[in-house]
Amino acid sequence: MRAVRFHAARDIRVEDVPPPESLAPDDVLVEPFCCGICGTDLHEFIAGPIVTPAEPHIYTGATNPQILGHEFSARVARVGDAVENVAVGDRVSVQPLVAPRHDYYGKRGIYHLSPQLGCVGLSWDWGGMAEQAVIKDYNAQPVPDNLTDEQGAMIEPAAVAMYGVDRGGVEAGSTVLVSGAGPIGALTVLAAKAAGAALIIVSEPNPSRRRILSEIAPYAVVVDPTSQNLQEVVQDLTEEGVGADVALECVGLEASLNACAEAVRRQGKVVQVGLHMKAASVDAMLWALKDITVEATWCYPVQVWPRIARLIASGTFPVEKVITARIDAADVVSKGFEALCDPAGNHLKIVVRT
Repeated sequence: MRAVRFHAARDIRVEDVPPPESLAPDDVLVEPFCCGICGTDLHEFIAGPIVTPAEPHIYTGATNPQILGHEFSARVARVGDAVENVAVGDRVSVQPLVAPRHDYYGKRGIYHLSPQLGCVGLSWDWGGMAEQAVIKDYNAQPVPDNLTDEQGAMIEPAAVAMYGVDRGGVEAGSTVLVSGAGPIGALTVLAAKAAGAALIIVSEPNPSRRRILSEIAPYAVVVDPTSQNLQEVVQDLTEEGVGADVALECVGLEASLNACAEAVRRQGKVVQVGLHMKAASVDAMLWALKDITVEATWCYPVQVWPRIARLIASGTFPVEKVITARIDAADVVSKGFEALCDPAGNHLKIVVRT
């Protein structure tokens, strides 16, 4: 079968690999419909292996070359003898995190915090950029009939965004700053709106991303921090110039994090959604003087899938708007990874069909 596999930095290949054979009792064989390219995939392409396992993964045993793809929807083709939550023919969105069920974190239902955490499409034998994949029964999340295949694939990145919004306590009437309008930043804007935010300010230096964000979220105030004073904009738009209730950092850069701390009101919240690849210097005294709360997020609670699906199905969370291209797996490097790495590019989320 055809599969997109990561071998090394700048070495992603479309290859013919043997299809899955036997299933464990709790395994589910799926046939992916479509799969998004994630920022984590891009990091692997540019500088990997980072997350993909050069040595056997501590929990899954997987090693590179790795079939990529952890944002995908699929149809169930076969199930193991013990599977009860899905049946052959069901459409599912794949919750890709794999972790022990009975370690300290598993027993408490916070599987995403397990030190042994693995991920389908990153540290697992199978991934969504292939004609078939094997997942565990708990990875197969049924979706409503009125969800499209692309919407089902978008639940995974949407869960990242919504977790940040949840941790920030965004509610009806909140004033929110989102720093960064990449795929997760754009989804965070949509998630904040779905949560009831009354004012959403977005800081983004890339003109293409500003344009796309203005099209998909015309209610947002979009700021170019290279030519505008972000802090002045936030003050001008908030009551008595106090600042935003919540700032969601979706870039993973020191300057962005510090801008968020400056932009929130006293006793406001800063939520770290983007992943920092290196240490950041912060003004801890500013945090203290403003009495702010700084939250950090990692992945998402896996139980959020039905909630996200309901929000999407209702039209409240239009995640499909961030998709800017659909490509065939044969073109995944040139029209997918290379296109997304182009700083002058016009894409947010690219979806791959295998």
